[in-house]
Amino acid sequence: MLLTPGEYEKLKEKASKSDEYFDKFLRIQAEFDNYKKRLEKEKIEFIKFANSDIILDILKIVDDFERAVEAGKSKHDFDILYKGVEMIWNDLKEFLKQKGLKEIEAKGKPFDPHEHEAMMQEETDDEPEDQVVEEFQKGYKFNDRVIRPAKVKVSKKPEK
Repeated sequence: MLLTPGEYEKLKEKASKSDEYFDKFLRIQAEFDNYKKRLEKEKIEFIKFANSDIILDILKIVDDFERAVEAGKSKHDFDILYKGVEMIWNDLKEFLKQKGLKEIEAKGKPFDPHEHEAMMQEETDDEPEDQVVEEFQKGYKFNDRVIRPAKVKVSKKPEK
């Protein structure tokens, strides 16, 4: 079957359009690849410097420690040094609290495996079963997510 000159021209136009669309597709694909690479690079840069504000705040606390150490060297007064370190400790705890860190309450609370890590059990009649009777290490939540469970001793009823 032979093509008429009109059909041939239409086919040529469609082939030309097809080439044009394919060329556009290739350019868009290249632009998208470049966009992905640029986005990945920006993400790496963001992560690299995301904590710079926190580091600046911590540097204030480091400066306070340096001043306390210098004061301790020159005055040789333990009470002054202790008070200075205690003030810095309170500032640090407040700073961490403002950033979303919260201590997990453990002692006297029912054992919760999501917040507590049982290190030992103690047989006792003085406490209800599965009650935290001692805290070995504090646990912490960061923005309501447990980042370190409290290490605890848990009560259990004595075997008879």
